[in-house]
Amino acid sequence: MTTAGMNLTGQSETIDLQQQVARLQALLEASRLVHATISEEEVLEQTLKIVVRELEMAGAAFRQEGKQYGDVPETASETESGVLPTYLLEDREGLRLTEMVVSPPDGRELSIYEADFLEGLALQAAVALENARNHERNLRFARVQQDMDAARNIQRSLLPQTLPEIPGYSVGFRSDTCYEVGGDYLDIVEQADGRLLIVVADVAGKGLASAMMSTIFRSTFRALVAGGAPLAELAKQMNQLHWQEGEEARRRYVTAIFLRLEPKTGEIEVVNAGHNPGFVVSADKKVKAFESTGTPLGMLPGMAYESETAVLDPESRLLFYTDGLTEVFRGDEEFGEERLVNVFSKCPSQKANDILDALWTELKEFAAGGPQSDDMTALALSRSSVEWEI
Repeated sequence: MTTAGMNLTGQSETIDLQQQVARLQALLEASRLVHATISEEEVLEQTLKIVVRELEMAGAAFRQEGKQYGDVPETASETESGVLPTYLLEDREGLRLTEMVVSPPDGRELSIYEADFLEGLALQAAVALENARNHERNLRFARVQQDMDAARNIQRSLLPQTLPEIPGYSVGFRSDTCYEVGGDYLDIVEQADGRLLIVVADVAGKGLASAMMSTIFRSTFRALVAGGAPLAELAKQMNQLHWQEGEEARRRYVTAIFLRLEPKTGEIEVVNAGHNPGFVVSADKKVKAFESTGTPLGMLPGMAYESETAVLDPESRLLFYTDGLTEVFRGDEEFGEERLVNVFSKCPSQKANDILDALWTELKEFAAGGPQSDDMTALALSRSSVEWEI
């Protein structure tokens, strides 16, 4: 080879190297542009602009997202090969995100440089697109979490904020939801004649839908209580009103146990609408159960309920609860009703909050760190022969 030929070869290699460096710089700049935003729409638009402006293509499109820049024919019949170049954008796990269609000018085929550039751009655009979608997903989750936190605070505010101070009695409750909000409901209403009306209820299911139904239940209960109806009639009316709410409400039927207390005499009236039995434990540890006398509220129309009366004697205590307490598991073993009544009966304190603390401690130890699988609500009412501050 002559000296002149060698010089030409060297110049060609230098030009080729310079071109490769220029192409790499262009791709790096393109990568910077597509990664400069966390908006999915802007990532797609910026990518299409780069394709058309940097490579001087006739047009490019993300058809699935309805994004197009420049001129992109609906069919590939105008191209030399009859096929529009298409580049698949995949996430880090190789799953399809979208695809980019490129329209070369005059329908010509892409050069090797153009094809390499587009492949590199597609890789960078895929990363930027996945990041943008993850960002949007995180924002949506944060908004939902904010809403759920607000819903939780609202639901907690609907529980009794102050407890009645009744000489010779102690009343307390605890309510822990399985998720942010739940379907358990508890209310305590002091009536004008001095009697105390209590309800513990459990909407079928868990989560937001059940929480919404428990709020409706509360509104209905509060409205009917003002009318002073007997407990059996109150349960009957609530059942019918819930049924009339429609099919979706019927799927979210409500088990409930109602109590009316006459503090002066200790007389209690109880109606159990498909709920777990309520218990009264006397001073000599005898247990009386208030079993269900009818179906859950909203399950069947026209149901009638029966009330049962008893006396809460001095040194006796009463427990109403939802099935989240008895259905705590350790492996395949269930905490169960018998164990619950046993712990409730043996607590040495007559103060309601102490009794509930003992119950929750026993439940936590039994679960041995296992997750809570259902809403847990309980109310304790005890009577003493002495007066204390509640």
